[in-house]
Amino acid sequence: MPKASAPAVPAILVAAPASGQGKTTVACALARLHTRQGRRVRAFKCGPDFLDPYWLTLASGAPVHQLDLWMTGEADCAQRLHAAAQEADLIIVEGVMGLFDGEPSAADLAQRFGLPVLAVIDASAMAGTFGALAWGLQHYREGLRFAGVLANRVASPGHAAMLEGGLRDAAQWQGALMRSEAFTLPERHLGLVMSDELGDALPRLDAAADALASTPLGQMGATELQGWSVDFEPPASPGDAFPAGALQGRTIAVARDAAFCFIYAANLDCLRALGARLAFFSPLADPSLPECDALWLPGGYPELHGATLAANRAMKDSIAAHVQAGKPVWAECGGMMALFERLTTADGSSHAMWGVLPGSVTLQKRLAALGPQQLDVAGGSLRGHTFHYSTCATPLQAAGRTQAAPGRKLRGEGEALYVVGPTASVRASYFHAWFASSPATTARLFLKDSHE
Repeated sequence: MPKASAPAVPAILVAAPASGQGKTTVACALARLHTRQGRRVRAFKCGPDFLDPYWLTLASGAPVHQLDLWMTGEADCAQRLHAAAQEADLIIVEGVMGLFDGEPSAADLAQRFGLPVLAVIDASAMAGTFGALAWGLQHYREGLRFAGVLANRVASPGHAAMLEGGLRDAAQWQGALMRSEAFTLPERHLGLVMSDELGDALPRLDAAADALASTPLGQMGATELQGWSVDFEPPASPGDAFPAGALQGRTIAVARDAAFCFIYAANLDCLRALGARLAFFSPLADPSLPECDALWLPGGYPELHGATLAANRAMKDSIAAHVQAGKPVWAECGGMMALFERLTTADGSSHAMWGVLPGSVTLQKRLAALGPQQLDVAGGSLRGHTFHYSTCATPLQAAGRTQAAPGRKLRGEGEALYVVGPTASVRASYFHAWFASSPATTARLFLKDSHE
């Protein structure tokens, strides 16, 4: 039987000429505004980002997944967009970096799926150049649908009028958001502060939605939104198959709290699709691991919670017992950092960690590594990315290293994969994995037999 097509649904990709222009604020404001009006909004994040989805989830009230033509794959993107179109009144995709930055870029995604592009430009220090930037973003590449331009961090109504007057095509004007602390989203070294760390996260989004409501963009109703309609077809061919029941009957303990929070929702879905039961726990607050067959320590901010982690000696002992029992551990980035003997923060504070890996990690003030990569592990290959400010010093020899994504080059060596434990059951790396890129490999990460 032929695959069913999803109905055409309004969709928009919120892009910018560079990072830091306010894409997340605008995407969240748009999602929050239409959600409050009773529309079903599904939001996505372009590229390997853990933090923006927290805000988009709060704004839309629905799970947020990543879209990346390489890391998640074209078939995965097509399937997720097709599924969202079955239930949504509006699909919002937040871009990554600048519109044409990266391989693949947000523009590549927009062109592949026919997404109209809304350009958000920080106009706080410009006037006539705003029009030149808008023109360039619209016409730099043929074949992109363009939904207009929104000026962000504008000083005054007079400034807004000046910006609008600089456009060659006045029809592209989607309005201006004035500079305001009421809806500024705070940042730190790895990106935005997570929404659940702020007591006023939702009021900030409501303030942004209220501000957007006075713009042409915010005043679009159901009829106007139809101009953004996209037909999302299902993928022509499925991605990698999920081994049926590969983790059936197995319980995986997943660290999830303020220190370990870099978790793709799709990774949890992948583990469940493989048959695993997930048991969440907090290394900050809990005295021990839950009963489990394997352990996943995702990335996050152990450096912000070093004293609390060091004080929880009972958790350290529980993790040591898990390792000594030869049970599998997969630790990525922040999860790996906590497995070392010592962690030193950028201000020089030092904390004893769990001591599973010999050596120490030290936070730097500059980015140590960034980019899409892939890792050969557990007899297969996983796609993902790396993004960290710390470096590690260890006598361990790397059991393997990541490779650059196609079209990219590594600066120096790839990220090390460290393998330790009585049955080589602990695997750790700075690499963040996208589990669905190889479900069979993912299953083997958490199976004891695959480590022996």
